Amino acid sequence: MKSAVENLNPTRVKLTVEVPYEELKPSLDAAYQSIGQQIQIPGFRKGKVPARIIDQRVGRGAVIQEAVNEALPEFFGKAVDENDVRPLGQPEVDITQVPAADGDELHFTVEVDVRPEITLPSFDGIEVQVDPFEVTDEDIDAELTALRERFGTLVGVERAATKGDFVSIDLKASIGEEEIDAVNGVSYEVGSGNMLEGLDEALEGLSAGDSTTFTAPLAGGDRAGDDAECVVTVEAVKERQLPELDDEFAQLASEHDTLDELKDDVRGQVEQRKRFEQGVQARDKVLDHLLETVDVAVPDSIVEAEVNSHLEGEDRLEDDEHRAEVDESTRKALKTQFLLDEIVAKDEVQVSQEELIEYLIMSAQQYGMDPNQFAQALDQQGQVPAVMGEVARRKALSTVLEKAVVTDTNGETVDLNALNTGEDAEAGDATDALTPVDQDQDEDTEQTEESEPAKA
Repeated sequence: MKSAVENLNPTRVKLTVEVPYEELKPSLDAAYQSIGQQIQIPGFRKGKVPARIIDQRVGRGAVIQEAVNEALPEFFGKAVDENDVRPLGQPEVDITQVPAADGDELHFTVEVDVRPEITLPSFDGIEVQVDPFEVTDEDIDAELTALRERFGTLVGVERAATKGDFVSIDLKASIGEEEIDAVNGVSYEVGSGNMLEGLDEALEGLSAGDSTTFTAPLAGGDRAGDDAECVVTVEAVKERQLPELDDEFAQLASEHDTLDELKDDVRGQVEQRKRFEQGVQARDKVLDHLLETVDVAVPDSIVEAEVNSHLEGEDRLEDDEHRAEVDESTRKALKTQFLLDEIVAKDEVQVSQEELIEYLIMSAQQYGMDPNQFAQALDQQGQVPAVMGEVARRKALSTVLEKAVVTDTNGETVDLNALNTGEDAEAGDATDALTPVDQDQDEDTEQTEESEPAKA
């Protein structure tokens, strides 16, 4: 087999392939055998029909088509390997010559998107600035208030509801004479904004037994987005009473005996979180620096396919403004993936079993799933290789970040290694915590999968 490659642009190539008759013959023989098993010819046993009879009854064209269809993926794969091509997306195949007679060659061309060639610069001396590290008394007070709220109690009050109160409500939504939905006895925090638009405004000022009507777009169901007339009735108003901030509370809410010990612990947690936030900021700025300084071409056809798939899932194909936003985020996601994959290849980054397990546990927690069930689901969906690639990209960016000079806006050097101290950094190590693909994109879709050519 002979093959050659022509670069059409930085992300698309054309392969020209010539297959000698001798290499195609096994596929032709298999096609004759397959067709012979499917037809019945008087005087011949099934599977024993001679090729010349099949040509007469079925036509040689049908045999060639089946043979070529079955052989194309193999010959395409050989051409890819011979020319060191890294294909992306769905190839476009054009059969330019078929073996009409014994001894004739098969010729075809394939146009396919490919990974761009990327020239990586030296990563030494990259400089980024982050916000300064500072823990204030207000930070500590906010954490303690949040902790007190966790241990607060709801007490009924005889007054109008205000922001921060909890109310028990009945809610009914109708469009015209049709009742769309109704719920009773729902507990809701006034001001939380996690139900219907306009509900918070309607509730403020209502006391137990009061009702009011407001108009709001429905948030879900078949009529999502349609304006409905909503009637809300308040059954009870409760306010959250917080425990006193003293030694007794410290013993209730923690393993500490005194309030001072609890405050010291909270300060340490806030410090750890803020250091982590510095690391995340440094990571993001290093990645942005790479994307700005390294030329990474992106295949337009793959971007268009991803964007259309995304918008179709949202039923927003005609939303030009949103299309532009998704197009931009998709291009950045692909550039990030290509760039980090190149670093993975250059540095020969390997992912250990322990690193994979750690990532799976962390991801399972984010989805509220059991880690074993999460891992089984990924395996059944064939997503384990994609996850391995994700972890490798995290490690690749980590190697770049380790070489960067990170300072805060006060001119102080930021030691990212300090993030590895302490017993538990809840969000993980900021030097490798990377999710390069935009969250608006479909996370379980690997955008750079190699695919076989379409059948002829």
